[in-house]
Amino acid sequence: MEFEIREDRQRRVGRRLTAEREAYFQLMQQGYSSREACRIVGINIRTGKKWRNGHHSPGGTRKPVPPIHAEVPASGPSRYLREDDRVHIADRLREGAGVRTIAAELGRSPSTISREIRRNGMPLCGDASRWVYRPHAAHRRAERRRPRPKPGKIARHPELRDFIQQRLDLDWSPEQICHALRDAFPDRPEMHVAHETVYQALYIQGRGELRRELAGALRTGRTRRKPHRQATSRQPRFATPMVMISERPAEANDRAVPGHWEGDLIIGKDGASAIGTLVERHTRYVMLLHLPNGRTAEHVRDALVETVRTLPAHLVRSLTWDQGSEMAAHGSFTVATGVPVYFCDPASPWQRGSNENTNGLLRQYFPKGTDLSVHDPEHLTAVAARLNGRPRKTLDWETPAERLHKLLAA
Repeated sequence: MEFEIREDRQRRVGRRLTAEREAYFQLMQQGYSSREACRIVGINIRTGKKWRNGHHSPGGTRKPVPPIHAEVPASGPSRYLREDDRVHIADRLREGAGVRTIAAELGRSPSTISREIRRNGMPLCGDASRWVYRPHAAHRRAERRRPRPKPGKIARHPELRDFIQQRLDLDWSPEQICHALRDAFPDRPEMHVAHETVYQALYIQGRGELRRELAGALRTGRTRRKPHRQATSRQPRFATPMVMISERPAEANDRAVPGHWEGDLIIGKDGASAIGTLVERHTRYVMLLHLPNGRTAEHVRDALVETVRTLPAHLVRSLTWDQGSEMAAHGSFTVATGVPVYFCDPASPWQRGSNENTNGLLRQYFPKGTDLSVHDPEHLTAVAARLNGRPRKTLDWETPAERLHKLLAA
């Protein structure tokens, strides 16, 4: 290395001091220790430490000096805005250029530029109506925000964590909890989170933001994410005569009039037990059928007749089912109750969307692979009451019980 230590150590020469810094960092990059690099260059060990780590004045009379690092020029495009990009944004903003013009010049999306100005700009002299974008301050702010991992919002706020844990214990979904947070704390943004934040606090290992066992309170009971897969096709099992869903009244399709129900069975272990489910399309109100003796067509028909007769006539207008063999006695059911039955097309579960969704919710209480015959009618009624007491997004966060009560009162 061609480097000559100056003889007069007391005389400060800025250009020469810069050369010593460059030599010091060059030796550090070659693998020398800081002490050895300081000895070769001829500087004090404390000086090398200040160059590497920065320093503050003891009395606080001078500005803190940042650490010195060799700037590596950018090689090619980056997914993040660089400091020279931010300088270009500030210059063009002063010239009155628009966001889309600046984005085209930098080869970025207009949303990237507008988000950069909004997130890293600042009010001028504390006046929110006068927004200013300072490129170097914006770059420092972005660099401070970038390091990962960051502490989660739920972990930083014990009150928020307790609120979420209490609702999970009541079998609320993360989306229901997040909406309840906004209703309960409308003026406290620190208490607002997205439902994805709750899922990450439950699923991602190492966060420790929520109790691990609370993942079992989710309706799926899963402790990790599961990718979506295409549903397997089903073969039709029911013979004619059937009245297809295409002939169902229009008032049932648009959910404008209450009294149109969707039904299905959830099957227990080895297909030996089952529970019948009924969902009202307008209110999403749930009723469960007790089938202690099996799920033959006669057993299902008798349970349906018994349940339907407990409802007011204006709340039972039609029933929609899939083409399962348990509805082979649908004709006698219609004769006994006067309620027409409509059948879905083969392999079309979305035509009974409310019922399919409800069956998924019920699996939280009746897991797959378990014996469903052990549940007595009182337990089925309690499960239905709990489900009907949970707020639903599709009902503007009212509960099915509240919506049905309004209908009965009217």
